[in-house]
Amino acid sequence: MQCALFIGRFQPFHKGHLHVVKNMSKKFDEIIIGIGSSQEKNTSANPFSYNERKVMITKTLNNNKINNFKIYPIPDLYDDVKWTKYIIKNLPKFDVAYSGNEWTLRCFKKHKIRAKKIKLLKGIYSTKIREIMIKSKKWRKFVPKEVVDYIEKISAPKRIKKTYFKK
Repeated sequence: MQCALFIGRFQPFHKGHLHVVKNMSKKFDEIIIGIGSSQEKNTSANPFSYNERKVMITKTLNNNKINNFKIYPIPDLYDDVKWTKYIIKNLPKFDVAYSGNEWTLRCFKKHKIRAKKIKLLKGIYSTKIREIMIKSKKWRKFVPKEVVDYIEKISAPKRIKKTYFKK
């Protein structure tokens, strides 16, 4: 059985992330989704809590008929070795790790864990989406409908604006 780890902060989960998971679900029997910076919330870089991100991802994947996934929190430990060992110890065994973050990929490679850089959809990344929300522009086209609905339900754009201007 082949298993892959997809690790990211998912602030928010967007169409690029969904594209990656759809492709992974065809190649792997199981996908572990590691939500990084899981202890962070209500900051400009990490506005969504772990539970909010888990809801966004779960609703989206379930509605896209993807059910070969499990979600795990991955806290920041501010130490490359401790962080990687935490993942190895606390998450199920996986064959390859995927991420769009160079630091994350280096951590896995240092521990001789196969790691691959994901290819997101051009022009879609979470920082940009949050910046568009702050400017009250059209952010909805970048995220799946389930995420739009959830973000609006929890009034996230308003909260993100408050967090951003608090800096």
